[in-house]
Amino acid sequence: MSSTQRQHDIVIRGGTVYDGTGAAPIEADVAIDGGTIVAVGKVAGSGAEEIDAKGQIVTPGFVDVHTHYDGQVTWDPYLQPSTFHGVTTAVMGNCGVGFAPCKPEQREWLLGLMEGVEDIPGTALAEGIKWNWESFAQYMDTVEASPLALDVGLQIPHAAVRAYVMGDRAPALEPATEAETAEMGRLVVEALEAGALGFSTSRTVKHKDVKGGLTPTLKAEAMELHGIARAMGKAGKGVLQLIADFKQTDEEFAMLRGMVEISGRPMSITIEQDDRWPTVWKRVLDNIAAANADGLPIRGQVPPRATGLLLGLTASLNPFIMHQTFRQIWGAPLESQMKALRDPEFRAKLLAEEPDYPAGEIIEMICTAYHKMFALGENPNYEPAPEESAKAIAERTGRHPREVVLDWMLERGGKALLYFPLMNYTCGSLADVETMLTHPNTAFGLSDGGAHCGIICDASFPTTLLTHWGRDRTRGKKLPLEWLIHGLTGRNAALVGMNDRGILAPGMKADVNVIDFDHLTLYSPHIVNDLPAGGKRLIQKTDGYTASIVSGAVSFRNGEPTGALKGKLVRGAQVRPEGAQIPSAAD
Repeated sequence: MSSTQRQHDIVIRGGTVYDGTGAAPIEADVAIDGGTIVAVGKVAGSGAEEIDAKGQIVTPGFVDVHTHYDGQVTWDPYLQPSTFHGVTTAVMGNCGVGFAPCKPEQREWLLGLMEGVEDIPGTALAEGIKWNWESFAQYMDTVEASPLALDVGLQIPHAAVRAYVMGDRAPALEPATEAETAEMGRLVVEALEAGALGFSTSRTVKHKDVKGGLTPTLKAEAMELHGIARAMGKAGKGVLQLIADFKQTDEEFAMLRGMVEISGRPMSITIEQDDRWPTVWKRVLDNIAAANADGLPIRGQVPPRATGLLLGLTASLNPFIMHQTFRQIWGAPLESQMKALRDPEFRAKLLAEEPDYPAGEIIEMICTAYHKMFALGENPNYEPAPEESAKAIAERTGRHPREVVLDWMLERGGKALLYFPLMNYTCGSLADVETMLTHPNTAFGLSDGGAHCGIICDASFPTTLLTHWGRDRTRGKKLPLEWLIHGLTGRNAALVGMNDRGILAPGMKADVNVIDFDHLTLYSPHIVNDLPAGGKRLIQKTDGYTASIVSGAVSFRNGEPTGALKGKLVRGAQVRPEGAQIPSAAD
């Protein structure tokens, strides 16, 4: 289709358009007026701004359904590092943690829960959050009033709701009464009516507060979960999102499946392969497939690579963190640490030391599983071969693996990072991840943008999907680029009910990426100290995102903000715009 000869606000010229439906790409122009796409095809009219996309790809803006910017969104319009990676809509409030509803006396506890579960510095949260809310609706108003360069959606977190209703009985993991369950359901519906996208919860022992206390939703019983789901069903609104350990896989899944049966609302569940229970994820996916066969809308949220820890002197963890010798210099300026680690006597003492690890804690595996430690490098390889591990190199060179990882840590002036694929890498490749990605009942998620500030930087998941799976993979098959883009855009938008975006078509919201795909480059993460109170975090930059357009304004060029603030809070599910001309394509 073409437009008449008139001036548009923006015309993107001559790009290879991947429209977000999964259809094969076409060479086309894209015209934008206001916040709406008005033409895809040959555009005769000019643009007040023209973007030359020849030799580049043009996609809908990416929809990241799993972030944790719940605090950062109140002080940072740009939500980096996600916006370095083409994200134009970010959904937060995942995994049952967040900051509303919240009574004043519970603020410190909620900060500690977020710090413990998501590794966001509590000092930064305490400094950055102004706490001008108590209810979830008031929190939404605060976010809506905040300047934003991209759109955001919020979910109401179970931990905050449970504590608001049950007080100290919530972190004590006590069961809710019927009256308390009814009140939780009322609060959730109140939030949905105010525009929350959904409700999230957590049932994993991995989630602990800063003092080591288990997440208060861990042992919530069927009566409580089903009661909240029943309230959501009566409201006819909202999605369900959760993470669980699935130790008793079938029994726990049956309880969670019951939430969907009772409510009729869609659910997404975190799927990861854990070395300790390496086949549970397959059983969960089997259960999800069976539920879908019965007409229940349940999806697994899956990552495009391993959940990767980053270890090093500038990170929160490194393989020597439990060595008493290293603890003599831990927290010292980097230059002082480097000087000590290069001292032959100090180095020899450190390498010879056998630390005591706490029984049953994951820290021992993180510090000693040398077969899963890799040098990250300037251009990260997220599917390293086993022969590149510290263990394999040590065996070839006759050294202890500790010496190998210590030498790696000293590179780049002590700022080098090690890559430790904690989840999804038991088989030494991304073969299991490929199964997850291509399963018919999964969706792309789990970037955790804004979280795990000192040890994980997976907000770059969208770029990994494009570069690794769509272009560069050598240790297995690649996946069709149009299918990958569909998963990042139209399919993810539909997952959370945002049917006004994710597809490049006349009438749809003008969120668009122009990407120099042939030269799209992902660089190594690095630490910056730019959070409130000087808090540190990992960010990861790219080259190749020529322009990211939000609501018809170029908000980012090569990932860097332009100053345009056209983002907004998305209140509730969004209907398909009337008259939107959606092309037909296979899902």
